[in-house]
This record gives sequence, structure tokens and C-alpha cells, in this order.
Amino acid sequence: MTNQTMKAIRVHQYGGPEKLILEQVQRPRPLAKEVLVRVHAIGVLPIDWKIRSGMVKRFFPMKFPYIPGSSFAGTVEEVGSEVTSFRVGDAVFGKSTRGAYAEYTIASIDGIAHKPESMSFEEAATIQGGATTAWEALFLNGRLENGQSILIHGAAGGVGVYATQFAAWKGARVIATTSTANLDFVHSLGAETVIDYSITPFEEVVNDVDIVLDAVGGETLDRSYSVIKPGGTLITLAGQPSESKAKQLGIKAIRVINRCSNEELRAIAQLFNEGKIKTVIGDTFSLDEARLAHKQSQTGHGRGRIILQVP
Repeated sequence: MTNQTMKAIRVHQYGGPEKLILEQVQRPRPLAKEVLVRVHAIGVLPIDWKIRSGMVKRFFPMKFPYIPGSSFAGTVEEVGSEVTSFRVGDAVFGKSTRGAYAEYTIASIDGIAHKPESMSFEEAATIQGGATTAWEALFLNGRLENGQSILIHGAAGGVGVYATQFAAWKGARVIATTSTANLDFVHSLGAETVIDYSITPFEEVVNDVDIVLDAVGGETLDRSYSVIKPGGTLITLAGQPSESKAKQLGIKAIRVINRCSNEELRAIAQLFNEGKIKTVIGDTFSLDEARLAHKQSQTGHGRGRIILQVP
């Protein structure tokens, strides 16, 4: 490598999208069990702007300046001294450990996998934080089984599109909430029943489900307890569930923290290769348009995962 610098988005203090600043910074070097990756595509996750705004600093305190983002796909540029499972030139995807909004990023070998040839870099960048979160929520936290019923809130979003497909693939009865514009789309993902949340309060038509997966939070989370059968599970990505309320109702309440493992990434990629699931890309921006991407993500509307492309 001759050029030891790179372009990266950095945040120097909490605030709005204007705090995302494109800068020229030192290119990082991988440790023994890490790789340096030339980034081609970045998945913009809702947690990215929540961290940037300071909304979740209690759970994710940041040391400034920092490079946002975790989900990426790219090509291995350099490997650490103890890396044997990846080589320079390998196409990979997964989770960055030092920030993904950059031309280059660092990743642990435990949090990446080889990108299938059938999958574009943009498609692969939707997996970590979207498909991996859905996978962990349904199968590790919810223990979802064939024949169970599940209500998925935000089914057209970056996590919801995968949760709906995974649940249908597993043989569950899928009920989903979404906006008017996405009703047919969510049906196409495998949902048996789709509720337009702008017209019908879900608690008026849903009851006794085994699992609720909430990717919305707020009032939606609060209203979800009542539709779960005793012994069922409430899983949320967008709030802190009430353990006392869950105990009163005889249900479990879990907040998902995405950990992302190599095994999960490979299992999800295999389903993609077999045509069992599809990735859904929403709006696409360039790296220097990160502010626009965050503004779009903050609306809470859209379909699939917002992507940043790195030339």
C-alpha cells in the first residue's frame, strides 16, 4: 500500500446529520486476527443515527471522533499475522470493528464471511444488522418453530424484510404490520396476514401469538404485550421492554443486541444462494452523501436497507 490515508465520515460530537463530516484520515492497520478491507458498500442502520444523535449514549457511549457504521461488504486488502481463513483479494461481508463509513475498514475474522458470487456487494451489505439481527431475534431469542404464530412490526424495514422471510421459511404463521404502500410487498415476502397500521390498530385483530418482533418501539411496543399468549415472547429492537409488565402477563420480554457471527453470516448466505430469501435494497447514496442517508433513515419509512456506495 502506497497511500496510507483514506476518506472517512467522522463524528466529533453528538447532534444532527450535519455532524457527519467527510475527512481525510489515517488508514488503519489490522491486528493479528483482523483484516483490512477495501469497502465497496455500507449498510446504513437505524442504530447509526441513534448513536450519532446521542439518543442511546447510555448504552453506546462513544469516544470522539469516531467513524460510524458496522455493516459493510468489500475486498480484503491486508490480513493480520494470524489470519489463515482469508486472503488478500477475497470478497467479504459482515461487521466492522472500527467503523464502516470509510474507504477502508477493519474487521475481526469472527465477524465476516466470504461473499457468495451470486450476491452483489450492495446486497451483501444489507446482511449484518439486518438479516443477522432478524436471525438472532427469531431463532436464538425467540426459538421460533414450525407452526408457531408471529407478529412482526415494521415488516418492510431493514430487519423486518428478513424476519418475515425467515419466519415463513421456518413454517411459522406470519402476521405483519406495515404502511399502505408496502402491503403487497410484505405479502410477497411470505406474510400470511398484513395489517395496514395507518388504518387498523393491530391489537384489534391480533391475539394469542407466540412471538412479537418489534422493530418500531414507542407506542407500538407498549401495545404489543396484550396480543401475546401466556408463555410467549416479546422481542424488541427499538426500546427497553418492561420486565415487570412481562412477568405480570406471564411472558418473556427481550431486547436484541446483534452480535453477528461467521456461522450466522454463512447460514444466511446459503439461504440466499438457494433462493430461499432475497435481499432488499432501499435508497442508495454515495459516501459523501451520508447526511442525506441519515435523514432518510430517520424518517422511519422506506423499504429495505439504505446503502452507501464507495467508488
